[in-house]
Amino acid sequence: MLFKQDQLEGIKAGTVSLAFRKWNKASVKKGSLLKTAIGVVEIKAIAIVNGVTDKEAQQAGYKNAAELMKTFTRYPDGDLYKIKVGYYSEDPRIALREKPSLTAEEFAVLKNKLERLGEWTKEILLLIKTHPRLRAADLAILSGREKDWLKLNVRKLKNLGLTISYHPGYEISPLGKYFLKKEGSL
Repeated sequence: MLFKQDQLEGIKAGTVSLAFRKWNKASVKKGSLLKTAIGVVEIKAIAIVNGVTDKEAQQAGYKNAAELMKTFTRYPDGDLYKIKVGYYSEDPRIALREKPSLTAEEFAVLKNKLERLGEWTKEILLLIKTHPRLRAADLAILSGREKDWLKLNVRKLKNLGLTISYHPGYEISPLGKYFLKKEGSL
């Protein structure tokens, strides 16, 4: 479930407590925790509704119900879901990526995870190191891969604390630099 940046900031500030989506099938459930640009967002409740009031639209960060409903013109089909959201915590990947070192056991676990992901991991880490903050589309061209593939897989590296995402591009995190140095790649 994606949110616009202003909605995320509203969730963190407590001024946005609802979201609305049109789906054929719900893609989140009550209790889900979503990692976002502002931290972790909790799905507190979800229900199919027939309409939206102006007050509910304002709780979702819109001026009124009409403005909110205009966002669904591209998606006329599906059920309308009202989703109660709230800020849960800081993104745990931030603390992970800022680690300056790992124990031998932690290093072995991380190395094993990367080996299971495949040979591409080292290649992409080195590409990001060489071209910090380069757009995903340009990194994809340099790697000879599709942009969507690259974005999906860089997200896997981010989840391990090895990269930092920017708009645009990526950088190697302090943990990523430590890993590459210990591996002899830096």
